[in-house]
Amino acid sequence: MPSPSSHDADARPVDTDLLIIGAGPTGLFAAYYAGFRGLRVAVVDSLPELGGQITAMYPEKQILDVAGFPSIKGRDLVEGLVAQATTADPAYFLDRTATTLRHETSADGDERVVVGLDDGREISAGAVLITAGIGKFSPRPLPAGDGWLGRGLEFFVPSFAPYAGKDVVIVGGGDSAFDWALHLEPVARSVTLVHRRDAFRAHARTVEQVRASSVRIVTKAEVTAFRGNGHVEALDVTADGEQLTLPAQAVVAALGFIADLGPLQQWGIEVEKRHVVVNPAMRTSLERVFAAGDITEYAGKVRLIAVGFGEAATAVNNAAVAIDPSAHVFPGHSSEGS
Repeated sequence: MPSPSSHDADARPVDTDLLIIGAGPTGLFAAYYAGFRGLRVAVVDSLPELGGQITAMYPEKQILDVAGFPSIKGRDLVEGLVAQATTADPAYFLDRTATTLRHETSADGDERVVVGLDDGREISAGAVLITAGIGKFSPRPLPAGDGWLGRGLEFFVPSFAPYAGKDVVIVGGGDSAFDWALHLEPVARSVTLVHRRDAFRAHARTVEQVRASSVRIVTKAEVTAFRGNGHVEALDVTADGEQLTLPAQAVVAALGFIADLGPLQQWGIEVEKRHVVVNPAMRTSLERVFAAGDITEYAGKVRLIAVGFGEAATAVNNAAVAIDPSAHVFPGHSSEGS
């Protein structure tokens, strides 16, 4: 996966038109679109690589809800978005966290937003676009798995190859659990999905596909203990009052994530249920600060990659006017040429 670094490695202040905080799919598309609008753009992300959650957790996952692609692997989508964003020549600042935000007026009277990074660098921008997804995230722990991480227990499946020929137990009932069960079924010797309830949060179509496969589904169940000598070999599970021992050389805990908006919460921005509130123009409660993608909250919000792309275009077009009042919100059709 591409991981371009900053254009320069020292800590001198950076001046740009639009600063994007978050280099996931929405942020990458926003970078491209900012270039399309003729804006200089910089992108900050706390992860060391581009692509956000997809790169960190789901590079092999088939994504089914992106326009123009009946199905596309996560890493392929990110590579395409990175190539598209390259046309804007963005300055990337990866493995860095935006920690502070303030407004100031430049010597020539321009309104600026200044964002400080955890490495001491400051970036001055005409506008800021927050596309930080769910913010910083950490996986919800599997209590019985304490001490087994890296010894057969993992929270993500960045590659399917290590699971070849193994008995795999996936714990969880959401989209990730069912997606991984579906993708690992032809690779592993066996796949068992364990969930504490008999209802699932995953997409109905995926649940039906898993039910029709060889994957064993164990519900009303809880993992009570790991067995093994140095590496997991089996799991003890209580399922609807019955005690089971499942063979398992690999365990995936797909229990969701604990999101943390981090320093952003100290910026005075309006937040609702750990999401940033925006209006129809993707403006936040702070002047010259916009947001798009999963981090946003408004009536009727749907958290899909496809929605984030549209919000990114809306945000950039409105930010263009905030940066240059003589600009127009509507940029003209991209097919019209220049």
